[in-house]
Amino acid sequence: MAQERAIQRAAGRQAGGRWRRRALFVLAAVFVLGLSLSACGGGGAKESSGSPASGPATEGQGSGGEAAGPIEAKIGAVLILSGGAAAYGEAQRSGLEMAKDELNEKYAGKLKLDIVYEDTGGKKESAINAVNKLINEDRVVAIIGPTLSAEMFAAGPVANENETPIFGISNTAEGINDIGPYVFRNSLPESIAIPTAMKAAQNRYHFKTAALIYANNDDFSVSGYKTMKKTAEELGLEIVAEESFAVGDVDFSAQLTNIKKADPDVLLISALYKEGALVVKKAREMGLRARILGGNGFNNPKVFEIAGDAAEGLIVATPFSPEKNDPKVQAFVKAYEARYGKKPDQFAAQAYDGLTIIAESLLKAGKADRKLLRDQLAELKDFEGVSGKLSFDERRNPIGEAVVVVAKGGKYVPLESVSD
Repeated sequence: MAQERAIQRAAGRQAGGRWRRRALFVLAAVFVLGLSLSACGGGGAKESSGSPASGPATEGQGSGGEAAGPIEAKIGAVLILSGGAAAYGEAQRSGLEMAKDELNEKYAGKLKLDIVYEDTGGKKESAINAVNKLINEDRVVAIIGPTLSAEMFAAGPVANENETPIFGISNTAEGINDIGPYVFRNSLPESIAIPTAMKAAQNRYHFKTAALIYANNDDFSVSGYKTMKKTAEELGLEIVAEESFAVGDVDFSAQLTNIKKADPDVLLISALYKEGALVVKKAREMGLRARILGGNGFNNPKVFEIAGDAAEGLIVATPFSPEKNDPKVQAFVKAYEARYGKKPDQFAAQAYDGLTIIAESLLKAGKADRKLLRDQLAELKDFEGVSGKLSFDERRNPIGEAVVVVAKGGKYVPLESVSD
């Protein structure tokens, strides 16, 4: 009996050992399986691509969308920084850099902005390549630019198809926002600015006849020309001459000879600043007496360098005037002059406002996410910027007011402040 009980105790100990070993094996298997599921994104979740468009937690963000630090947002800027229209891009870069530094200081601990610049030289293909690079290599959350409307028509669809917000700060041609729901702009379209200038000038000078000249190979200039012609007809003006040229031309003698023969009361010019200023200069050299009214392309100080005294009396409309008696505007002008040694123009002001709008929209979104940013931008209402109060309509077009200015003594001043 004693021997039998000893055998049973030994068997029990052996069975218990086997049970404990099996239990440890099962626990180890469960642990390994758990690690495997975690690595594969268990629960059916797919691994994120890491793109801001897909909405993952970005650097400085906690999972679940709760901020663990500042929102770190990389913004692309596609600008003309070389070539004949570089003055536009240089002013825009100045406005962006000033805004970036101020915003990073103002929202320290909440938002950190970085800007990646790409130069297009004013070429459509370069704009397309720049947008592709910024989206796919630099992984930006949004793009500011391109500078010209023609560039936006070429590169805007790329950003829209990749669901990346692209924000025009100088695109005024009609149809920009029709590119798609990820396309925005704070630059007033020519359909607002040009009629405002023409109506103010007409009320003051009572024109009866008009002549038009424009760049026929530039989307911005063609759009402005169409708006000028339509507005002239609505105002009851007789159009006595129409001429055109190409971007890059330097001799406008033949076109202006025909216009001078027609002797219009007002000459309407739709062009970028370089060719536009040369047209103004040549027109005065040839003795053309008409008042001259230009489109948005004339809103750059280079006009005065190129045209000189011939620019005197040139009328344009702009959403921004450094001469405006407004505390916000004057504070911006003072800070800009202290930093760059010159007054800001419309292009610097709209760039400054554009980055500010994106920054405030990112804070509302709560993270650097392309779709969330797009949705916040679309809700913009009554933004108070240095270029005036701004809202977006249902097509993301800017709703704002233009100021009519006239060239006087080498700068633009409000038309209403000048007596003839």
